[in-house]
Amino acid sequence: MDIKTKKSSPSMDEWLKVAKSDPRASQVGMFLVHNGVVRETAKAKVRLGEEGTAPVTGMVFSYDEIKVNAAIEETYKLKGVYYVRTWLNEGQLEVGDDIMYVLIGGDIRPNVIDALQFLVQKIKTECVTEIELK
Repeated sequence: MDIKTKKSSPSMDEWLKVAKSDPRASQVGMFLVHNGVVRETAKAKVRLGEEGTAPVTGMVFSYDEIKVNAAIEETYKLKGVYYVRTWLNEGQLEVGDDIMYVLIGGDIRPNVIDALQFLVQKIKTECVTEIELK
């Protein structure tokens, strides 16, 4: 397996500056950011309640860019969504490293929250590979 070098995380200040200058920004009443981070607690323990799982020391992370782009296009079809931007890391990550950022801009809070939930869920379940290291 070819492990790529992890990327530098983006600046949310810069992302928001760009988003607010987008031609559709006048329709946006809210921006929400998701920042996924490598955690020490194994997914099996957090999601499945499996006690006795070894702590995570890192993660090998990769993604399918075509699938991510398709998920973004689907998100734009949701009600009230006017701006979407994603960044996904790759390679061997350590606890505390950023896995992904997702920025959604939309008209009202419920639509933006729903869109963020939709896109993060789609990316996590259909677009990425995460291998926890212990």
